[in-house]
Amino acid sequence: MGLQPPPPPSISPRQMNLVRIVASMAWCDANLADEEAELMLDRFSSLFAAAPDKQQNLRQELQDYLMQNIPLEELTPKLTTQVEKELVLRLGYEVISASARTPDEDLINPEEAATYQRLVELLNLPKDVLERVEAEARAELEGDVNIVEMLTTQLRDFMQK
Repeated sequence: MGLQPPPPPSISPRQMNLVRIVASMAWCDANLADEEAELMLDRFSSLFAAAPDKQQNLRQELQDYLMQNIPLEELTPKLTTQVEKELVLRLGYEVISASARTPDEDLINPEEAATYQRLVELLNLPKDVLERVEAEARAELEGDVNIVEMLTTQLRDFMQK
């Protein structure tokens, strides 16, 4: 008898797809760094749950799903709106920027850069949108702006659908 799969998290299939895409970005170098996992759990729990106790439960549920590595090519076609695509791009950028395995290593390693480029191609967003989203992600990572709060507000209505 095999291991039981974890129960599905209490989020919608569309939300789950977003989680899986960003997780696949983090896995591209065959290593899910603690910083990457923490960043994803923080972002998704605050995005998908308003109350702190619900956020904590969701973090636990999502933990198991971060361990799955599903190809981007299977996941990106399920993104149906510009908002979803921008969110995935921003979080993907943040996740690959979140960890360097050694102090001497570039923040974004070659595998991560190649996977990010692949995501960019699959999302097929206009160049100006791409540049804006990357600038927002950099501002968020540098702590200049709290993009998550802004995004949460924008996405809460969207995610209810």
